[in-house]
Amino acid sequence: MATVRPVSQSSSTGSTTNAELQRRKDAAVPRGIGVMTQVFIDHAENAEMWDVEGRRYIDFGGGIAVLNVGHRHPKVVAAIEAQLGRMTHTMFQITPYELYVSLAEKLNRMTPGTHAKKTAFFSTGAEAIENAIKIARAATGRPGVIAFGGAFHGRTLLAAGLTGKVAPYKLGFGPFPGEIYHAPFPIDLHGVSVDDALAGIQHLFKSEVESKRVAAILIELVQGEGGFYVAPVPFVQALRKLCDEHGILLIIDEVQTGFGRTGRMFALEHYGIVPDIMCMAKSLAGGTPLSAVTGKAEVMDGPAPGGLGGTYAGNPLALAAAHAVIDVIEDEKLLDRANTLGSKLVKKLEALRSSVPQIADVRGLGAMIAVEFNKPGTHEPDADFAKRVQMKALERGLVLLTCGVYANALRFLFPLTIQDKVFDEALGILEAAMMSEAKG
Repeated sequence: MATVRPVSQSSSTGSTTNAELQRRKDAAVPRGIGVMTQVFIDHAENAEMWDVEGRRYIDFGGGIAVLNVGHRHPKVVAAIEAQLGRMTHTMFQITPYELYVSLAEKLNRMTPGTHAKKTAFFSTGAEAIENAIKIARAATGRPGVIAFGGAFHGRTLLAAGLTGKVAPYKLGFGPFPGEIYHAPFPIDLHGVSVDDALAGIQHLFKSEVESKRVAAILIELVQGEGGFYVAPVPFVQALRKLCDEHGILLIIDEVQTGFGRTGRMFALEHYGIVPDIMCMAKSLAGGTPLSAVTGKAEVMDGPAPGGLGGTYAGNPLALAAAHAVIDVIEDEKLLDRANTLGSKLVKKLEALRSSVPQIADVRGLGAMIAVEFNKPGTHEPDADFAKRVQMKALERGLVLLTCGVYANALRFLFPLTIQDKVFDEALGILEAAMMSEAKG
């Protein structure tokens, strides 16, 4: 693993306590921006963070899957610093630059499929999703989009409409854009089989929208906010066949799964199919805002000139960071690292089953792992237990994230560059927190 440079231990905020910053935050920031902790971070390196009071935390959230190469990886920092010396912004649609073109070429080569592809850049995952829908509608001349229950595709109005989870993403924000439909996602644990999910799509064709009006089917191969449920391979392959039969475009949301998280560069590589469009963001650019939509060239050329873009879309600093991130993933063999760390975590969680009866399921791909909790001896989700474990771990210096429609799962999104010693320390904290709450 690459070493990181030390940084100053002093706070840059001028405030000395978390409590004081929390008071200021409550007065200045709207409540709609929910914040999980009352810990204000001053600086971070790789998989560790320090708050304004100097307390250290191990980061198992990674900025919600943004930091696969860790906080402030030296090669990413160096790439941004070098680009700062050249320019920070001109807007690609006015005066373009080579970085945009070269990263587009790189993603066109890296993503699954040998067909001709094109790539457009944006700033956020939600932007990538919304533009993928625009592209699909322009390319097909159809309005309808099918997404899945439990999906998360972003917080903007169209993306929230596509999202299959009401609280907190849809509360009070409707009505949502039309021609959006949701089908069940196959989850054996919840009694939804592959056949059930496919039948749900056929039911939509009979009861809600004719197949000839559907532009695209949009899916996360591992649901992120929805609970890290892994789409079965036969289901995804059946979706590809169904889309081909009906002239529907298949859009894969790789915003959270991409760039090594699942032990492959993209989760799609586990499935043996080629999509029409892919959406990427989060760990693409090492903490700088960048997203991408890559697709079949003829599909991507559907919108007229000027129909795609954005003021900050494809910012030079983020593009430089993304080039460095891809190099780091390859040079440091982070795909292998993801599988090694994920296997170690799964082994730890499975070993805890006998002592923690709340564990209902352990699942994932590579290092994209979740543990789901139910009340012992039942199928009733236990969100309270998940929250207690999360808070107990935080007290001991480990940052964890929950997920799931019922908020009863913990998801693990540690940097793939995490040192073995720090990873083992985190697993010890996790075990202690789970055992403490199981006994309590």
